[in-house]
Amino acid sequence: MKSKIIVTGGAGYIGSHAIIELLENTQYEVISIDNFSNSQVETYDRILAITGISIKHYPIDLCDKQAFFNVLKQEENVVGLIHFAAFKSVPESVANPYKYYHNNIESLLNVLEGALKFKIHNFIFSSSCSVYGNIKGLPVDENTPFSKAESPYAQTKQIGESILNDYAKTYPLLKSISLRYFNPVGAHITGLIGEYPINRPTSLVPVITQTAIGKLDKMLVHGTDYETRDGSCIRDYIHVSDIAGAHVKALELLLNTNNGPTTNVYNLGSGNGVSVLEAIHTFEKIAGIPLNYSIGPRREGDVEAIFSDTTKSFKELNWETRFSLEEMIESAWKWELYLKENLK
Repeated sequence: MKSKIIVTGGAGYIGSHAIIELLENTQYEVISIDNFSNSQVETYDRILAITGISIKHYPIDLCDKQAFFNVLKQEENVVGLIHFAAFKSVPESVANPYKYYHNNIESLLNVLEGALKFKIHNFIFSSSCSVYGNIKGLPVDENTPFSKAESPYAQTKQIGESILNDYAKTYPLLKSISLRYFNPVGAHITGLIGEYPINRPTSLVPVITQTAIGKLDKMLVHGTDYETRDGSCIRDYIHVSDIAGAHVKALELLLNTNNGPTTNVYNLGSGNGVSVLEAIHTFEKIAGIPLNYSIGPRREGDVEAIFSDTTKSFKELNWETRFSLEEMIESAWKWELYLKENLK
């Protein structure tokens, strides 16, 4: 019997790309759990088209602990669990904090309880660079102290990492890694799968591509009065497939290490800061079309600038990024054009 990896949120943006990386680079059977609150069941068809493998999946809400336990009762020989399933919109979390605290924390606790109950010893947590808050000393590394969370979403990630630290002290057999993503962008190189938000997007690159394709009338740049080189926010953009590949590396590290730390954290970023306006101008150059945007006020919950020091990830995970900013944006545009032609 093959060893299995359970991926929660497997129909989502990062989860689906991680499944592809797992199928193409490991021998594990992959099981997905996703309730499609911000994803589509058709994602599994796209994974099949890319990998030739049909994924077994369960459409359950991880806040339903018993439903999750029922899955674990059915699936034997699970050796690892990768937890992506969480709400992730900063502005939505500001507008509806209950939704984020309820879903992101309760689902994490249920998944961890299931891991302990069914003796799944290797756990990867989808964290975020938002845990650092507003930091003046850049770039940030894994030892940078947390600042005040700027949104309920960021607070749920800080709490999630605190939970894992506490579990490490009490349950030493449960090994965990928290991967602090910076800003995932782009789409699979085939152009067959990418970010497909069910609701109006809040992340920069899908806002750019949806504006360019005509799904959105125009886009708003949230503030150009920050203390940055052009006044707009600065972020560290990283291709979603690079982030997905890091999960394979992190899983291998957990499975092959018996005497390392019980819990660990790694930054996943390119190490380069790119402003909102620079990203817009890069898209305009690649697509060859002007983007309809205007300048608006700052958005509550946004951090001024953040980018990563990824020395630890490169060294300990034996991982490195493969895609440039231009390739990230080009792949996102390719995906948007695919959607236009294939989803009438």
